[in-house]
Amino acid sequence: MPGILRQAKRLATFERSEKRREPVPAPRRKLDLRKTLFLLPNIITLSSIFCGFDSIRLSSSATSDDDFYRASLLIIFALFFDMLDGRVARATKTQSAFGLQIDSLADVISFGVAPAMLVFKWSLCQLPVAGLIVSFVFCAAGAVRLARFNVLSMGESGKPTKPTKYILGLPVPGAAGVLISLVIANHAIAGSLGGPRYLGLMMGLTLFLAFLQVSTIKFRTFKDLKLNARTLALVFFAVGSSAIVSAQTKPAFVLVWLLSFYVVIGLVETLVSIPKARREREARRSIPPAV
Repeated sequence: MPGILRQAKRLATFERSEKRREPVPAPRRKLDLRKTLFLLPNIITLSSIFCGFDSIRLSSSATSDDDFYRASLLIIFALFFDMLDGRVARATKTQSAFGLQIDSLADVISFGVAPAMLVFKWSLCQLPVAGLIVSFVFCAAGAVRLARFNVLSMGESGKPTKPTKYILGLPVPGAAGVLISLVIANHAIAGSLGGPRYLGLMMGLTLFLAFLQVSTIKFRTFKDLKLNARTLALVFFAVGSSAIVSAQTKPAFVLVWLLSFYVVIGLVETLVSIPKARREREARRSIPPAV
């Protein structure tokens, strides 16, 4: 009996001491820098979306050439963010399927809807119905182009594939860049490119750019450039020709020249490759089938 009482006293003393103890704080979760880095390229992509959204706002309520100029500059900033987010993702090794999808959605807004609204309010609205259709075709072609790009960019594992030397169709930022470069150049010379005199030209150019986006024409990505004589020659030509264009006209026309030259390179390389592709098809047909 005394032994049982002593055990009961010890148990009561132990319970009182346990109640007096302070609760042990839960261990703090350490910051995973790797997971945090995944946010960086997506934040840059969201910055591109904001620029495109604000450009749409300015274009929809534009009352002067200065408003169109500011809307064009916002798309230029969106182009900068669009180039930056992919490079940041590759540098931090944070490429993901989510990043690919949000980047395409950003391109639809900033380089599909925004330039389509800009060129409509700036020039094509003089023919409300036809201009609306042409602007929509440009926007729709950009959406189709990006959907095709996403399908081709996803590997069998569901992860983005590595960048290739060529890309099918004119990139959506390039097509948007051609349009906004004309708006910027027109503002620099206080011209009337958006007036009735050039309405037919602007409609034809917008439709042509829409066609190039959904075409199977291959355009260079310039992601395989190496430090060699050919690359240096290309850089010197781009810088030298840009200096000549700037001296002979206005610095704003340099962007028009460079983007137009990029389009011409794709068209010329496609025309040059047609005979070679035809010879390859004929050679495959001449090979007798295996028995």
